[in-house]
Amino acid sequence: MLALDLIHTLAFAGVILFIGYGLCRVIRPLSRYNVPAPVVGGLIVAIIVLIARQSGVTLFKFDTTLRDPLMIAFFTTIGFGASLRLLKVGGPQVLIFFLISTVFAVLQNVLGAGIALLFRLHPLFGVLSGSVTLTGGPATGLAFAPLFEKAGVTGAATIAVAAAMFGIISGGLIGGPVGTTLIERHRLRKVRTHPKAALAVTAENIVEEKMLEPAAEAPVGEDKESYVLLKNLVVLLVAMWIGSWLSRGFAALGFTLPAYIGAMFVAAIIRNLDDVTRLIGLSQRTLDDIGHVSLSLFLALALMTLKLWELAGLVLPLIVILLAQVTMIALACFWPIFQLMGKDYDSAVMGGGFCGFMLGTTANAMASMKALVDRYGRAPRAFLVVPMVGAFFIDFTNAMLITVFLNIFK
Repeated sequence: MLALDLIHTLAFAGVILFIGYGLCRVIRPLSRYNVPAPVVGGLIVAIIVLIARQSGVTLFKFDTTLRDPLMIAFFTTIGFGASLRLLKVGGPQVLIFFLISTVFAVLQNVLGAGIALLFRLHPLFGVLSGSVTLTGGPATGLAFAPLFEKAGVTGAATIAVAAAMFGIISGGLIGGPVGTTLIERHRLRKVRTHPKAALAVTAENIVEEKMLEPAAEAPVGEDKESYVLLKNLVVLLVAMWIGSWLSRGFAALGFTLPAYIGAMFVAAIIRNLDDVTRLIGLSQRTLDDIGHVSLSLFLALALMTLKLWELAGLVLPLIVILLAQVTMIALACFWPIFQLMGKDYDSAVMGGGFCGFMLGTTANAMASMKALVDRYGRAPRAFLVVPMVGAFFIDFTNAMLITVFLNIFK
């Protein structure tokens, strides 16, 4: 058995991460359906460990000390993205889409818990197969897994990854067809454009356009970029520090919370105070970069230690729950998404995006919408609304919803 200390484990995770990136470039279906590179690399290690275990061999012993700090750092950056100013700038359609998404995150948990009870399983098994992993993705699933494990869901981390992967693939598969059906059925628009004319929009582009980045100012003799990075990193660490006290306070009151909730709350408060005062001059672009690095390493670390053998006996109920979830989200695109978002071409494209991030990730949503606009024409309103909700606001409220369900069913 190879015993790895903290640094060795982190370095190993980094290597596995880049192996995942390489495989995503080489194996087209992985990139087509936006399967995250850390998931690919981490699952390879988990599968190798599973095969070795069945032969009676233990290959690795990892030191996962940094796993939780990296997870908390990522979700703290989500808190920094919860800007009321950004929500206001996005207009009423962003708010409506956000509220609809929040309602369906609740319904995902209700549906999952109900089916789990039919199989005589713990209702939290269904919640874990609901908004935790579908709206939240693999990161949220792995972050909450220890709490679900303590509440009685055996193999929560493995279930979370299986559900998240099913959702990512499903979201990538049905987003385009759902949008196409809406467009064709209602004869909304069919103006073919050159693919390069479509909006190449990311969630980060939206933030940069709608929230002006502060001018990079640094003391004399300091590099501006490194100073901005240092300042935002220190603010992030302070939010994590204060957030840890807040989380302890909630725990003392008897609430079951993931470790990152306090830090995410504190980050949201700091963000909105800074929007008003500009005292700190936070850079969302820099915070997003820090969050992306933290998330990638966290996922690689978490997935390397998955116990895949814990899925035995749970495959059938998991598949039934996930198929029901996919059906519900697909139907939601026809009603109420299409009707409430305007019954027009942009709302049809939003339907494709809704499938993407409510079942997988914002990357799936953007890929589905990109395929639609390449064929039918530009949809600027859809490319404004969906990234704002999918990448920033829904993750924040989803964490609150999961916490509520976890405390109800614990």
